[in-house]
Amino acid sequence: NLLLEKLQPAQRWESMPAPENITVDDLDVGEIEKVISEAVRIGRMEAPRHMEPEALLLGLELIHDDSLLNAAVILFGRKVGVQFPQCGIRLARFRGSDKQPDFSDNRQYEGHAFNLLHRAENFLMDHVQIAGQVIPGKMVRQDKPWYPPRATREALANAICHRDYTMPGAAVSVAMYNDRLEIANPGDLHFGLTPDQLKLPHESRPWNPLIANTFYRAGIIERWGSGTTNIVHWCEENGNPSPQWQVRAGSVVVTFSPPAELKMKLQVADFQATPQATPQATPHVERLVLCCEKVRSREELQRLLGIKDRMYFSKAYLLPALEAGLIEQTIPERPKSPLQKYKLTGKGLKLIKDGVETD
Repeated sequence: NLLLEKLQPAQRWESMPAPENITVDDLDVGEIEKVISEAVRIGRMEAPRHMEPEALLLGLELIHDDSLLNAAVILFGRKVGVQFPQCGIRLARFRGSDKQPDFSDNRQYEGHAFNLLHRAENFLMDHVQIAGQVIPGKMVRQDKPWYPPRATREALANAICHRDYTMPGAAVSVAMYNDRLEIANPGDLHFGLTPDQLKLPHESRPWNPLIANTFYRAGIIERWGSGTTNIVHWCEENGNPSPQWQVRAGSVVVTFSPPAELKMKLQVADFQATPQATPQATPHVERLVLCCEKVRSREELQRLLGIKDRMYFSKAYLLPALEAGLIEQTIPERPKSPLQKYKLTGKGLKLIKDGVETD
């Protein structure tokens, strides 16, 4: 490890030339342009004079001696998984408190770093409980997520930036259990950094500075070693216990725990708004029901919920809502009609009227 750390400034995997058969044509040019545009907008980069992809990559230091670097492929590569199996992420929601029970959702994706970050955020949006309560004297319900989105986004970005990309068979993973959320990245802590020091101000020495610098320019992470201290602050602000970092089985793992009062509410009342709320009214179903206040097609519902996978949408959202009798088809005699739409039943209207406490 000491030898690798000594060689790291000049012998990093991310700064090595990509295979010659991979060119700029194999990169997501739209994502490159979006990163540059955001970097200019927030003042982290001057507006480039030339907008050709090669010029933009040079500005991000992802081309050296006319060679595309490995970091460029990790950040923007399209369909290069065979040569870059590192471009992947594993996401799972387990039914219990360990990996022995079955999981309720299991996904694996391949893609460039920005795509993987987006996939992981969507997964958490689908599964993180949001407790709500009506504050006396206020018309708007106050929501509190089990895990603060800013903290989990920072942890995901850190995992993608700091993982060890020389381990091609490994991947960043997100594992959600009934009582905690774990985000792990392959690799180790370096330069003498310990898990306890991550909770305190510390020097920023990213293992993959080219990748981290591009995430910084895009406004996704900060510099100066403030990312992990921000995670701690955002958790405390949301009422969560301080997250815990560990080095476990060749990975750096950060564990989030829900606020104590929310965890207790889930155990006692299963987050139901009223005793009459149907047991089938899961957070997924409730989100769908709220979108059905107007008659909508399946495509419209998927778009509103931000879900692209049709099979997953049907399994996790549409079919449970239909089985619970909360929504119904407008053309029940022709269930596969291209004109099929969905509307609320009296039971669904009552659920909205009574108010839901999970979203």
